[in-house]
Amino acid sequence: MSTWANLGLQDSASPLMEQLIFFHDHALLILVMITVLVGYLMLMLFFNSYVNRFLLHGQLIEMIWTILPAIILLFIAMPSLRLLYLLDEINEPSITLKSIGHQWYWSYEYSDFNDIEFDSYMIPTNELSNDGFRLLDVDNRIVLPMNSQIRILVTAADVIHSWTIPALGVKVDGTPGRLNQTNFFINRPGLFYGQCSEICGANHSFMPIVIESVPVNYFIKWIS
Repeated sequence: MSTWANLGLQDSASPLMEQLIFFHDHALLILVMITVLVGYLMLMLFFNSYVNRFLLHGQLIEMIWTILPAIILLFIAMPSLRLLYLLDEINEPSITLKSIGHQWYWSYEYSDFNDIEFDSYMIPTNELSNDGFRLLDVDNRIVLPMNSQIRILVTAADVIHSWTIPALGVKVDGTPGRLNQTNFFINRPGLFYGQCSEICGANHSFMPIVIESVPVNYFIKWIS
């Protein structure tokens, strides 16, 4: 989860999030190079006292500053498209979890295991234990096995919600009447926190999500 003065992205807990971080760094490096170059040129123009009286046109420089940005955009677009297809790929999931957004809580269904269902509410501040996180902890966590391909189906019962876990690189909109899906692979144990990232009505208050990643044998014990 994010901590105080953490200006970067959260540590990844899935291969997809690792790829997202790599792409972020790649795009940021290109932006820094462009910013430095343009800043240097503007600075030189401010302090340049030379005037060319015979300059009427410059086809060569106009060709350069048209073609060069197009090439730079290709260097951003190609990795972006690759990542987009990676995020959308569903690879034979081991477990399917269904998440239903309500105002202001989530409902979960493990349809593969005898229809296990529960609601997940945010714990009020006055009921929070000393080791809990205010506005982030819930009364019923999602328990999922690590090193397993997991598919999540997201929908909503009332208004648009968005099921978001930053550490896993997952953000799925839950729309009433539609069923959206994505997949993720958790590669380490731990607690991963998220929230609904839509402003889905008046008095909207956080709708936190907590995933507890455990080894497969612990998950089997929990399910049984």
